Amino acid sequence: MKKVTCTAPVNIAVIKYWGKRNEELILPINSSLSVTLHQDQLKTTTTVAANRDFPEDRIWLNGKEDNINHPRLQSCLREIRRLARKRRSSGDDNISKILNYKVHICSVNNFPTAAGLASSAAGYACLVYSLARLYGVEGELSEIARQGSGSACRSMYGGFVQWIMGEREDGKDSLAQQVEPENHWPELRILILVASAEKKHVGSTAGMQTSVKTSPLLKHRAESVVPGRMEEMIEAIKKKDFEAFGQLTMKDSNQFHATCLDTYPPIFYLNQVSQRIIGLVHRYNAYYGTTKIAYSFDAGPNAVIFTLDPTVNEFVEIVKRSFPPESNGDPYLKGLAVSPVSLSQDLLSAVETDVFPGGVSYVIVTQPGPGPMESQDISVDLLGTDGFPNASG
Repeated sequence: MKKVTCTAPVNIAVIKYWGKRNEELILPINSSLSVTLHQDQLKTTTTVAANRDFPEDRIWLNGKEDNINHPRLQSCLREIRRLARKRRSSGDDNISKILNYKVHICSVNNFPTAAGLASSAAGYACLVYSLARLYGVEGELSEIARQGSGSACRSMYGGFVQWIMGEREDGKDSLAQQVEPENHWPELRILILVASAEKKHVGSTAGMQTSVKTSPLLKHRAESVVPGRMEEMIEAIKKKDFEAFGQLTMKDSNQFHATCLDTYPPIFYLNQVSQRIIGLVHRYNAYYGTTKIAYSFDAGPNAVIFTLDPTVNEFVEIVKRSFPPESNGDPYLKGLAVSPVSLSQDLLSAVETDVFPGGVSYVIVTQPGPGPMESQDISVDLLGTDGFPNASG
């Protein structure tokens, strides 16, 4: 039996991808740009094993067996095996052997799945990276990850990543590319305010299809707005200009949700808590007269907050006062350490409105991080020596 375990990160788009021009190949109608989050806080772990005794390919996700015949999953498997066969023809005998074996795949997320936290991006990036390691496939993998989940192509790299939409009909030029590595902007911090860990009502795939069909704003956005924003965002990142980065991030998030409202019937991903967080961020920035905090929302109600390290402690204190935790025994703050600070009366009266207890379940504090990695620690393997999930997997 040959076995490999890898981990892969979540990414959060600051210039959003919404809408496909080709459903099957997952080719987007616009380019996008994201920040890869650190795996110490958010990651998918996947173990893949190939064994001549396995009668069929099988997959387990978050403790339950899932459907291995899902078309997108099959695309990734097929593509990696095709590249491995190509490589085999150059005479690698080990690969020849395992290409004839079936595989078992076991994958877990350490964060809520399908709650708008880009679980499919981390999941497919991890799957493709693990299979590539298993079969000895090297080179450009983002094109394969894209066929599992569009945004998964961006999780194939660390730091700041653009997904170039490409122009070819076969999708060969629709690839992810690192703009800057994770250590480029060491002061940047990302806070995830979990407003709801429930599964969303309208999945991203269905939402995108309806938007492409019905939203004139989406077409305008893809053709006239995003190309300029991509250039401005890359420049802001390279210069570490938080004012420009923060404003672009918020404007792009707002426009993405405006296209959801412009879709017919409209799609509401933001809830009452999301809207309160948006108001809070704008009041905080207005108090300081500069952009110290920026929000971004994907297809879900959870807020992703970007800021710089010196601002974290104060802003977390404000979030705790605005959305006090309901004591259910779970920690309210997870991830990087946050120190308590006292807030001035001036600041409080400028930002505070009604308190909303329990509106935010918990806050994850993280920073930009690296792309997928192979683990050498067998204690994290999710499949046992028999090739079946461990009790923990």
